[in-house]
Amino acid sequence: MIPHYQLLSPTLGELVWENQPSDELLGYQLAYLNHIQINFSDTLMEARQGFTRISLVWRNLKNQQEFLTHLKNLKLTPMELSNAIWQVPVCYDPDYGQDLNSLAEAKNLPLAELIQLHSEPVYRIHFFGFLPGFFYLNGLSQRLHTPRKSVPLLAVPPGSVAIGGSQTGIYPMQSPGGWHIIGRSPISLFDIKQPIPVWAKPGEQIQFEPISTSQFQNWKEAYPKLIRP
Repeated sequence: MIPHYQLLSPTLGELVWENQPSDELLGYQLAYLNHIQINFSDTLMEARQGFTRISLVWRNLKNQQEFLTHLKNLKLTPMELSNAIWQVPVCYDPDYGQDLNSLAEAKNLPLAELIQLHSEPVYRIHFFGFLPGFFYLNGLSQRLHTPRKSVPLLAVPPGSVAIGGSQTGIYPMQSPGGWHIIGRSPISLFDIKQPIPVWAKPGEQIQFEPISTSQFQNWKEAYPKLIRP
């Protein structure tokens, strides 16, 4: 998978892949990110990853042109993705998922089936964005794909598990949000006081574990369980 480069301004460009998000594509993206960060750390100001592209902010036009010259002869093999799976507890209950019932009704699904469809897959973390510690995950069942809300909420509670478009994710802190909230996790997603503020990284995986309201209220663990190292 060889990307093409779009020069958007004298200091901004993007590596773009014409492929659907997948483990294979993520492996290539991580390989390119690693190569760029090692070889162009002095001239690159910022790298931002998306599902099918990597945005690169350069110090000046000359630096970007030097990278373009380098890119012409660059052939990388994909990085091997981690087998790590983090088990994230989620309380799927209307008290914590205000859109749970309405989404089940819109999808013509019993609540139990909606919860099963959401919690069974093993999701791959592709990148962080929107908020610190907000995982962009790939692997949501097509039966649960749902357009974002036309009117976003002003304050989504931290730990809220939600669906928006073809994605699902967890809000690490209170913020506005337009995704459909189906549950909440009692664990911490982002802790600035820790040496590593986020416990997982791109390439690793997440599986949601349904828990009861009683378990949610009495949950004591700050971080998820690593069920496959």
